[in-house]
Amino acid sequence: MTEAETCETVNPTSALIDGKAVLIVIDIQKSTFAPIPDDKRTIAHMPDYAQRMARTRTAIDRAREVGIPVVFIQEIHRADLVDLGRETDGDEDIHCLDNNPLTELAVEELGIRPDDYKIQKRRYSAFYGTDLDILLRGLKAETLILTGGLTDVCVHYTFADGHQGDYFCRVIEDCVAGSSEIAHQASLKAMEYLQHGAVRPLDEVIAAMTPQAAA
Repeated sequence: MTEAETCETVNPTSALIDGKAVLIVIDIQKSTFAPIPDDKRTIAHMPDYAQRMARTRTAIDRAREVGIPVVFIQEIHRADLVDLGRETDGDEDIHCLDNNPLTELAVEELGIRPDDYKIQKRRYSAFYGTDLDILLRGLKAETLILTGGLTDVCVHYTFADGHQGDYFCRVIEDCVAGSSEIAHQASLKAMEYLQHGAVRPLDEVIAAMTPQAAA
């Protein structure tokens, strides 16, 4: 059974892109592709996590072709832990410190350019304590297309905040990955609950990406 079937994802009456779109790439950082054994990682990942994150490059390249802005989100915390907050109260250990080279964005793997939009965040949602909403309003965004990780943490919370900010939110199901398969599936269902037709496969998203009208 596919993820779309498991999550009962696609409502055929839901437009995939409504108005102007922005692709938001969440927390695909150097650590994603580093050769770290699973039992040594500070945050648990699904087995095919890196492959799912790498697949986002296809969406990025297509977005660039048709003039859809791309925003890269980076989770980062100060090395003295002053801004870590409650992020280690659950399953996660200390992560994404600013003195760790693996916290940097995956520039080469994703083809990130010096003039790309980049936003650093100190919490799970890309909206919390950042200027993301101001940027999106400036870009006249109506539909947010989300990729990255974790499905059940930063993607989910960003999706929920985008939903509450009255954006149409879409998540590319094969370009996100969770802390576990169960958590991944549960979050896809939760996002689909908020907006029918929210969870879509990469090939549908690519097909829906057409040149954006000038502002």
